[in-house]
Amino acid sequence: MTRVNFMLFLAVLASALYLVHVQYQSRRLFTALDRATLDAHRIETEREQLELEKRRQATAQRVEQLAHDRLQMRTATPAITDYVTLGRNGTVAAVEAGATRAAQGREVQGRLGGVNLPRGLVNADTGAAKERR
Repeated sequence: MTRVNFMLFLAVLASALYLVHVQYQSRRLFTALDRATLDAHRIETEREQLELEKRRQATAQRVEQLAHDRLQMRTATPAITDYVTLGRNGTVAAVEAGATRAAQGREVQGRLGGVNLPRGLVNADTGAAKERR
């Protein structure tokens, strides 16, 4: 009987040690899961802040301000705009802003060199029709 009691004592002791080990692993894994959840929450909050910053940086007013300050760009106005039109005889003509009526029909010289024009348009430099390829 002593042998059976001793074997049962060893079995209970082994199962108790295994139970302690499993509980330790469980607590360790729970702590790791809790840390991962907190990290995920922190990362999600940071992502939302970055999205908000991205939207703030991309506003039209900010882009216009940066274009004006850093790139020295200016707003297009009719006073500084050149319009290119197709003349009656098939030639390309330019109408510049502020030009007089007499000068409105003059042909574009050197502005469209090397440009492939749609079928039926004439290059003002050479007078030859260009075909689109």
